[in-house]
Amino acid sequence: MYSELVMEHFRNPRNMGVIEDADGVGEVGNPVCGDMMRITIKVKDDVLEDIKFQTLGCGAAVATSSMVTEMAKGKKLDEALEITNKAVAEALGGLPPAKMHCSNLAADGLRAAIDDYRARQNAR
Repeated sequence: MYSELVMEHFRNPRNMGVIEDADGVGEVGNPVCGDMMRITIKVKDDVLEDIKFQTLGCGAAVATSSMVTEMAKGKKLDEALEITNKAVAEALGGLPPAKMHCSNLAADGLRAAIDDYRARQNAR
């Protein structure tokens, strides 16, 4: 059974969409369940100025995507990297054990987007 907060983020996801001129893009997936997530970020002065997600997956995957964007937006990159899979699940009031892998996607997608941004900066 999902918490009311999971259901709220599933029904009314925050920050859904794509940033067309993104500074970083993270794409992750879970081959076991088929969930896929794409996170795009806009960075200014080492701060996540904007963050959007696109998720193809179950309700928990959508909810964790929405929650991780809320948790990360406005944070410095190093602070955003401290957001763990466990923290995302806890912020949603917990997830059923069979759905915990979905929260892993959210934090991994955020990390991948920040890694992509930093790789682009180092390539300059």
